[in-house]
Order: sequence, then C-alpha cells, then structure tokens
Amino acid sequence: MKDKKYRGFSLIEILVVVALIIILATITIIAINPAKNFRDARNAQRSSDVMQILNAVTQYTSEQNKTIADFNTETVSIAKCDATGGPTMITVGTEASPSIFEQRLVPDFLVAIPKDPSSTSETETGYTICIAGDSGRIQVEAPDAEGENKRIAVKR
Repeated sequence: MKDKKYRGFSLIEILVVVALIIILATITIIAINPAKNFRDARNAQRSSDVMQILNAVTQYTSEQNKTIADFNTETVSIAKCDATGGPTMITVGTEASPSIFEQRLVPDFLVAIPKDPSSTSETETGYTICIAGDSGRIQVEAPDAEGENKRIAVKR
C-alpha cells in the first residue's frame, strides 16, 4: 500500500495561530485604550470651549467698555463662586440665560455658544460661569469633565 499524504493544517496548528491572534489583538486594544482616548478628546474639547467662552467674555467687556455686571439681568445674575464651584455658578446658555450670552457674544465674539461634547440637552451648554473671589476675576468651568478628580476651569 501507498502511504497517504494529507495536505492542510492540523487542529493543533490552527488553534495555536488563533490563540496568537487573540493575544496580539488583546495587547493592541489595551495599548490603544480607545475609551481613554475618547475621554481625553472630549476633555480637550471642553478645555478649548472654556477658553473660548472666557476669551469672548473678556473681549466683550474690554472692547465694549463694559463690566461682568452687564451680563446680569432680572432673571440672570452672575454670582460669586463658592469654594466647591457649586450652585452659585450659572450655566452659560440655559433657558434662563441664553439670550443674554448670545445677545452679547454671538456673532461678534463667538460664532455660537459652545456646547459640552457629552451634553444631550438642547437648552444647556454644560459650561458654567461665576465671579471668583473678591478680585472680580471671571471663572468659566466645565463641570462634566471626565476622569478621576478632573476639573477644567479657567479664570481671568
């Protein structure tokens, strides 16, 4: 009788290759860490938006020879920040305040009021503004910043 020669791969060879592919894919996904990259990208957008709002408010008050008190109306009052940045901060662009910020800042100083990248609300931007301390410095913050102990706030 003639010896039969089988062509192809054995089951063991196929299993070894599949295991190697799974190991390499796992290492690649862990190294890339897409969740962290997306979180960092959203935080970078928040940081940029906070700076845009602060720059627009500062530019408005400077060029128009106004003060931050000019943003106060009957329904909106920019109060002092508390120690935690909590409830005394008003949200830029809520139903209570969209017209005041949009009237004064859009389109001369901002194309539009920026919106938090994770916000699903049509009426809330996700950014807050207050007056920091006794110096009268303006503080804009992104309270929804992601990450452990992450806080995005700028003052001027």
